Amino acid sequence: MAAADELAFHEFEEATNLLAQTPNEATPRGDQLVPQQHVAVAVDSGGSYGAEDEVEESDKTALLQEEKQQPGFWTFSYYQSFFDVDTSQVLDRIKGSLLPRPGHNFVRHHLRNRPDLYGPFWICATLAFVLAVTGNLTLVLAQRRDPSIHYSPQFHKVTVAGTAIYCYAWLVPLALWGFLQWRKGVRERMGPYTFLETVCVYGYSLFVFIPTVVLWLIPVPWLQWLSGALALALSAAGLVFTLWPVVREDTRLAAVLLLSVVVLLHALLATGCKFYFFQPLPLEPAAPPHQATSQPPTVLLSPPPPRSAAA
Repeated sequence: MAAADELAFHEFEEATNLLAQTPNEATPRGDQLVPQQHVAVAVDSGGSYGAEDEVEESDKTALLQEEKQQPGFWTFSYYQSFFDVDTSQVLDRIKGSLLPRPGHNFVRHHLRNRPDLYGPFWICATLAFVLAVTGNLTLVLAQRRDPSIHYSPQFHKVTVAGTAIYCYAWLVPLALWGFLQWRKGVRERMGPYTFLETVCVYGYSLFVFIPTVVLWLIPVPWLQWLSGALALALSAAGLVFTLWPVVREDTRLAAVLLLSVVVLLHALLATGCKFYFFQPLPLEPAAPPHQATSQPPTVLLSPPPPRSAAA
């Protein structure tokens, strides 16, 4: 230890003598001062250097966002962002709607603050088309089993199916979103989803009815109702599990009533499609049988024999 202290003092003494002998060279030049200051900053900043980089990056990101102009809602570019999804994202969201489970929020785990309209649009279009086609095929198969059934192509079912499905997928989420916004003013702790997130949840929840409608082609009533009940349970469960984190902040009565209305409207859609598109056609009215009218028998009277001239 003594040798180390003596060595340190000896170095300091040599440095002092050197400065005394060359006083003009004691002041470093400007180009030498800059690196020393940089070294001092690097040493003194220590662990805060990474934090400063993060702040700088966040400032750059904010500036870029401000420079980028948001397109107006009347432009095509505004709606193009809602269709900017790839196949893997759509498949992941379809899988999440088919396999609902408690504690698994569809919005948080699958949408991730990026709702899309591509999936809901094509799911509704496919469901409407499948409903119309299978409804006509059901009648064709029924006519083959019973020739007395009269069938003619019912193209109006395409319009009815499209109108019903798209109105349900847009108007019901709009009413739900408006109600949650109103309840948010009453209960400040509630944080409802955006309108597009609500539309996206309802759109993907309808996917399970597409294979169910195809199964309704099987002319077995109990199988049709069983598949319909299973599809309704899966779809309604996904809606309830997604909406529960929002409505649980409200009163228990309001939460129960809202979820009951959501499930009831979903059940009305499923049963309405079942009764309208898969109802049997009435039998073709048969011609009334020919009834013989009772008429008095016709008696043919023979003419009297001619009289002889002698008489």
